[in-house]
Amino acid sequence: MAVNLKPREQCQWDAAALGEIMLRLDPGDGRIRTTRSFQVWEGGGEYNVVRGLRRCFGLRSTVVTAIVDNEIGRLLEDLMLQGGVDLSHVKWVPFDGIGRAARVGLNFTEKGFGVRAAVGCSDRGWSAASQLKPGDVDWKRLFEVEGVRWFHCGGIFAALSATTSAIVIEAMEAARAAGTVISYDLNFRPSLWKSQGGTARAVEVNRKIASLVDVMIGNEEDFTAALGFQVPGLDEHISKLDPANFKKMIAEVVKCTPTSRPSPRPCATPRRPPSTTGARSCGPAANSTKPRCARTWRSTTASAAATASLPAWPTVSWPARRRSRRWSTARRTAPWP
Repeated sequence: MAVNLKPREQCQWDAAALGEIMLRLDPGDGRIRTTRSFQVWEGGGEYNVVRGLRRCFGLRSTVVTAIVDNEIGRLLEDLMLQGGVDLSHVKWVPFDGIGRAARVGLNFTEKGFGVRAAVGCSDRGWSAASQLKPGDVDWKRLFEVEGVRWFHCGGIFAALSATTSAIVIEAMEAARAAGTVISYDLNFRPSLWKSQGGTARAVEVNRKIASLVDVMIGNEEDFTAALGFQVPGLDEHISKLDPANFKKMIAEVVKCTPTSRPSPRPCATPRRPPSTTGARSCGPAANSTKPRCARTWRSTTASAAATASLPAWPTVSWPARRRSRRWSTARRTAPWP
């Protein structure tokens, strides 16, 4: 079962993302606690996807977020403009003079050296984006009037507040009704869910979101912690991963359920032979009577033997995700359809 993107000529945007964008302060080779100067960048788990698609592949992308209208917010805007992502769907929030009502989130990140891991420290409480709620965004304009081929969101934004998880679901329902392909990066962060009800709340939210998603991205810890699946013999550090057990867990994630997604017209551009980097969940065979099921991403840490019987992922190849949760350099194996 292929991922059928809407025809390019019918959509204003190849990709759209929903998420928070912060100022990233980099101390270079120094430590956060001792440095006297920082380089400033913009960044966000969901935003980075559409920025990469714009800068690396020249695709038309836009982002939905909220930013405070002050000098710091305009600095963030200037950085984003250099990334080439459209900002017409940014909600500008009035500044109260002190940042008590809303502010721009900050993310401090220092490099790792040798056995010392990289260190990150976020200061993002009461950010404008974390206060986005259902009804704040005109999804009809984005998905139906303008048109979007691919919509992306992630678990970091969903974990920021009770309202952000609700607007993620609202956005996905609107995208689904418009026939837009939806991807979701579980990107589980215990620290973000801590004040929102912990892992139990994360499982509750992510299982609701999973029913609306076409492409789900995650590693072993994401699937076990964020979706609540238990793998026999697997400890909390995932130190003894048995590919056979991991395959059983994936089967739990992708249980076939009927879907009412509208079927967009197939793309006119023929697809290349499928990539072997990832695999789709499942789909009915030609002679099968089983209903189609939601697609999900399979971590490439599973061995070739464990995934040999699985259908291959089409067209676009994403890299394996490192245990440190960082992405290696993305390589596209075929032209965007």
